[in-house]
Amino acid sequence: MRFVRLPSACNAYLLKLAIQQSMNLTRVIPTLSINIGNLFYVGLAAIFKVLYHHRPSSHTVPLELLHILSTHSGSDSMTVEVTEAKSEYPGKSAERLLYCPAFSSAAAAKDGANKGVGKMNLAENLACLVEESSFVDEREPKSRMELKRSFELHIKKRVKEQYTDGKFLDLMAKVIANPDTLQDAYNCIRLNSNVHLSLNDDRTSFSSVAEELCGGSFDVAANSVSISTKGTTKETLVLPNLKLKVVQEAIRIALEVVYKPHFSKISHGCRSGRGHSSALRYISKEISYPDWWFTFHINKKLDACVLAKLISIMEDKIEDPGLYAFIRSMFDAQVLNLEFGGFPKGHGLPQEGVLSPILINIYLDLFDREFYRLSMKYEALDPGFHTDQDRPYSSLRSWFRRQLKGNTLSCRSEKEVSIRVHSCRFMDEIFFAVSGSKEVALSFKSEILCYLQDSLYLDVNNQPEVSPCEGPQGIRFLGYLVRRSVRESPAIKAVHKLKEKIELFALQKQEAWDAGTTRIGKKWLGHGLRKVKESEIKHLADSNSVLNQGSFRKVGMETDHWYKLLLKIWMQDVKAKAAKSEEIILSKYVAEPSLPKELRDSFYEFQRHAKEYVSSETASTLALLPNFSSSKPDTITEIIAPVNAIKKRLLRYGLATSEGYPRTTSLLILQDSIQIIDWFSGVVRRWLRWYSECNNFSEVKFLISDQLRKSCIRTLAAKYRIHENEIEKQFDSELSGIPSTQEMEQEMANEKSDSQANENDEALMYGISCSGLCLLSLARMVTQSRPCTCFVMGCPSPAPSVYTLHVMERQKFPGWKTGFSSCIHPSLNQRRIGLCKQHLKDLYLGYISLQSIDFGAWK
Repeated sequence: MRFVRLPSACNAYLLKLAIQQSMNLTRVIPTLSINIGNLFYVGLAAIFKVLYHHRPSSHTVPLELLHILSTHSGSDSMTVEVTEAKSEYPGKSAERLLYCPAFSSAAAAKDGANKGVGKMNLAENLACLVEESSFVDEREPKSRMELKRSFELHIKKRVKEQYTDGKFLDLMAKVIANPDTLQDAYNCIRLNSNVHLSLNDDRTSFSSVAEELCGGSFDVAANSVSISTKGTTKETLVLPNLKLKVVQEAIRIALEVVYKPHFSKISHGCRSGRGHSSALRYISKEISYPDWWFTFHINKKLDACVLAKLISIMEDKIEDPGLYAFIRSMFDAQVLNLEFGGFPKGHGLPQEGVLSPILINIYLDLFDREFYRLSMKYEALDPGFHTDQDRPYSSLRSWFRRQLKGNTLSCRSEKEVSIRVHSCRFMDEIFFAVSGSKEVALSFKSEILCYLQDSLYLDVNNQPEVSPCEGPQGIRFLGYLVRRSVRESPAIKAVHKLKEKIELFALQKQEAWDAGTTRIGKKWLGHGLRKVKESEIKHLADSNSVLNQGSFRKVGMETDHWYKLLLKIWMQDVKAKAAKSEEIILSKYVAEPSLPKELRDSFYEFQRHAKEYVSSETASTLALLPNFSSSKPDTITEIIAPVNAIKKRLLRYGLATSEGYPRTTSLLILQDSIQIIDWFSGVVRRWLRWYSECNNFSEVKFLISDQLRKSCIRTLAAKYRIHENEIEKQFDSELSGIPSTQEMEQEMANEKSDSQANENDEALMYGISCSGLCLLSLARMVTQSRPCTCFVMGCPSPAPSVYTLHVMERQKFPGWKTGFSSCIHPSLNQRRIGLCKQHLKDLYLGYISLQSIDFGAWK
C-alpha cells in the first residue's frame, strides 16, 4: 500500500474512530434501502476531507481509502484530494495507486443479487486498514540489549574501516579518540546500568576527552580512584572513574571486532552464545564416555612479563603504538584490573576490569591453539598411545572429521579403539576430560602444565589430581558439581520407586512409634509430679533421715527437692547426657520398657525386615530383570547444584538457623517492605535461572518454598510486629515473586520468557546475568542539608537513601555458585553508596551488578 502521512496524533485518533464507525455502519447498510448508500459515502467523504486538509504526520492513511471514497461519494472535491495525494508520490504508477476494488451504488443497482457485497467488502477493507495502522503505531520499542547491540555496531563499523593489508591501523586515533565513539560507549555503559537514554546527563564532555586522547595528554592516574582496606594489612583496589571507564569500554568493543571471529570453539565466556550455560551443556552433552578428568585453576596477577607477551600477541593483528602506550599507562596506574584466578569471572565483581574478559581471551587463545595441537598428537599422530596399528582407517582423517562435525562419539565401540581428549575453557577456568588409559591422561596433563608455566608464564594452583570419572565424588567446575552416574532404565526406576515407598512407609511407622512412646513418657512424668506432694508422703517421712534435716532442704521445697534429686540420680544411670533430647529419654527408658514384650518385638522385627529388603534390593532384584546382566550400564554426565554450599550461605546471611530453620534477616528490617521482598525475590530469580537445568533442581525448589519464602515472611512480621499469617494476607501479590511449591512451575516459565525477551546474550549480559546478590543495610535517609545522587554510572536521579555494603564472604578461587556474591573485594566492606529506588531494585533482582556503581562518587 501507498500511504499519505497525516501530521497529528489527535487527528489520527479521530481518523481511526471514523473508520471504525464506518465499518459498523456498512454492516447495517445492506439491510436498508440502497438509496441511503450514496448519502452515507458522501458524509464519510466529508469527514475524511476535513482530516486530510489538516495533514497529520503521526498517522498514515492508505491512498486506496481516498480513492474508494471518491468513487462511492461521486464528489469532485474528493477526487481532487486523491489527485493531490498522488502528486506526493512522484514516479509512482497511477495504475498501482488506483488498483483497488471500486464498488459503486450504480454497480450495485445493476446487479440486484449482489447488492450488499460491495459495501461489505469495503467494511472489511476499512477494518484491515485500522488493524494495519494500529500495528504500525504499536510496535514494541527495542530492549536495552538490542539498543546496546546497535551502539556497538556503530563502533564496529568504524573499526572495520581501519582494516588495511591484513591489519587494523591507528584504532586509538581514528576510532577510540572519536567523540561519537565515546558517546556510543557511554550509552552502552548506561544501558548496562539500566539507565534510560532519554534521561539527560551532561556531566561528561566527550569532545575534551577525545582531544586529550588524540594529543596523548589523557591522565589515567588522575581519572582513577584508589580504595584501601582498614587495618595493618592494606589491600588496595583501584577503580576507573566515568571518563576512564568510557574509554575502556570503547577499547573493549574495538578489540572484540578484531579478535572475536578468531576465538576457538572451546573458549566460553563474554561471547555470544558461549557462556556458563553453553560450557556446561558442552560438558554434559557433547563429551561422551570420558574415563579421567581434571581442572586447572590458573593463578597469576598481571605483571610486566605477561603484559609484554600480551602486547606482542596483539601486534600481530593491530598496528597502533598509541593504543599499546595507553594500555601500559593503565597497567602502571594499576587500574587495568586484570588477574588470572583470584576470583570467579563474569560475576559482576568490581575488581574485574572492563578490559579483563577480552584481554584474558586474547592471551589464552594461545592455549586453545596448543590444545588442538596436542589433540591431534594424542588422537591421530603419536603411535605410542595406539596399540591397534593394523586398523583399516586413518586416525588423522578421523580426527579432521571430528573437528568438522563435532567432537562427539556415536557409539562405545569407537571409544574402545581410540583416544579422545576434550577441553572446555571459561575465561581462566579450564576443564579437561580424557578417554583412554591413566598414563595418557597423566602425560597429557603434564604437557598442558608445562605449556602454561613455560610459554604463558602462568601459575597453577594446587596442581590437580587426575581423578576417575566413575564415582559419586565428581569434580567442581564453574561453581557446579560435575559427576557421572548410571542412567536408569524404566524397569530399574520402577524397582527404585518401590524401594523408596518401603523406606518411606518404614520411616512413617518409626515416627509414629517414637511419637506414641514419647507421649506415654510425658504422661508418666506429669503423673509423677502431680502425685509427689508433701501432704501425700508426709507419713512416709522419717524425722531422723538426712532428707528431713533443714540444713539440706529449703523451706517449702521438701518434696520437690527430694523428687528432683531422685530424677537426677536416675538420669545419671541412663546416661542422659549422651541422648539427643529429653523425648528420647522418655521414649527409650520410660515408655518402651513398660510396653508388652510381644508388641516391642513385633515392631522391631518389622523394621529389621524393611532395612534388609532395602539394602539387598539392588543386587537381588536387578539380577532378575531380563537382559540386565548382559547389557552394559549407560552412564551420563550430570550437573549438580551445590545445595550444601547454598545452605551454608543461608546460615551466613542470616536466612536460616544452624538447625536449618528459616529466621528473620535483621539487616533488612529497616528497608521498605517492597525492597525486602525484592531482595528475597532476587535470590529466587538467580536460582531459577542458574539451577533449572541441574539434575537436583528439586532440592533447590524445596529451599525456595521452605526457607526463602518463610524467612521473608518472618522478616516482614518482625518489621511490622504482626503475625505471619497476616503478613501473607497483606502481601499476597508481592510474595508471588517468592513462589511456593505449587507456583514453582509457573514461575520457571515466567523466568524463561523473561530471559527470552531480554535475549539472554551472554556477551551483552556479561557480568550481569551471573552476578550474585549482595547484602545492603540502610545507613541513613538523605536530607536537603546532605544531598546525594545515585551512584550508578549515568544515572542523574537523586538518591533518597544511603546504604552500607556488607562483604559477607570471600571464597577461595574457584568458589561455589550459590546465588550470593562470592568474592567482593574487602576494601568495599562497610562502604556507603547512594542508590535511587529503581536501581536498588535492579541490583537486588539482578538487572545490574556492582560493576555499574561508581564507588568513587562519594565526596
